Amino acid sequence: MTLRYQTVLNAEQSQCLLCPRQCVLSRGQRGFCHVRQNQNGTICSATYGYTTGLAVDPIEKKPLYHFLPGSQVLSFGTLGCNMGCQFCQNWSISKSTAGTDVLTQIAPDAIAQVAAQYGCASVAFTYNEPTVFFEYALDTAKACHALGLKTVAVSAGYINPGPRREFYRHMDAVNLDLKGFSDAFYQKFCQARLDHVLDTIKYVAQDTSVWLELTTLLIEGENDSDDELARECDWIVENAGPYVPVHFSAFHPAWKLQNHARTSLATLLHARDIAIRAGLKHVYAGNVSHIASSTTCCESCGQTLIVRNGFTVKQNEAPNGICPHCGQQLAGVFSAAR
Repeated sequence: MTLRYQTVLNAEQSQCLLCPRQCVLSRGQRGFCHVRQNQNGTICSATYGYTTGLAVDPIEKKPLYHFLPGSQVLSFGTLGCNMGCQFCQNWSISKSTAGTDVLTQIAPDAIAQVAAQYGCASVAFTYNEPTVFFEYALDTAKACHALGLKTVAVSAGYINPGPRREFYRHMDAVNLDLKGFSDAFYQKFCQARLDHVLDTIKYVAQDTSVWLELTTLLIEGENDSDDELARECDWIVENAGPYVPVHFSAFHPAWKLQNHARTSLATLLHARDIAIRAGLKHVYAGNVSHIASSTTCCESCGQTLIVRNGFTVKQNEAPNGICPHCGQQLAGVFSAAR
């Protein structure tokens, strides 16, 4: 499948324009992501129509806490990633250089039909970075919307402005990874630059109607200083607003970062306190089982509305998003109607 976001430079080389890396590829060469390849002079997708598998998940696993809470989502991904995160938790697929012979072939329409068959309210492009399977994700999103299903992206936000506008026209919700709040961290641990990610967060928050939540995977001693967290939270309040849900998730040793300990609950709760002091209304601890920091409270009266244990919703007093105690509308999406 020939891709649109590219420039043919000469008979041998083309440049991919999908993400900020803008890889220049000679015939037969694959990009940083490993799945966009120069075939006969133009860049094609090596994994369109192939998936590592389908899974029915709770929407809370994405994590999305304010988007159809308690609903089921059909999750799928492919191979490859345009980030170089040393701490990747899904490295076995995102860093895989395997061919499509290890994958399952399934068309976009069939994915939407499977989601409907299993009673899912949405389909998620996840497990690996959806930017690198851009065309497959968009075709699947269109098929989902035709059946009345919502679409969800779980992304690092490393994408150029043109394809970004097209991508988010077809998304209903996204959880964007804000992996840290220093360019030095992004360069050292992700082989990427922070400003491109911040641009994506601002774009989604300010220029689209896509429901946005943010996740920061905290690695003790690397991206969890009080100063960095305070600057991050202040930036979020200013650029995405105080009501965007923020998830601070626990790191566990993975991929090339085996020499760091798993993040403690105390570190997550400390980050949460900093975020609340900065003015963020909905801050959660992730990758841990801790009911208090997974509970959603009313933005106005403070009453408990949604209680979670892990990925399970144990209590939901506001299925329509309206607090029964004071009538406040909770920030989020609480109706499956598109």
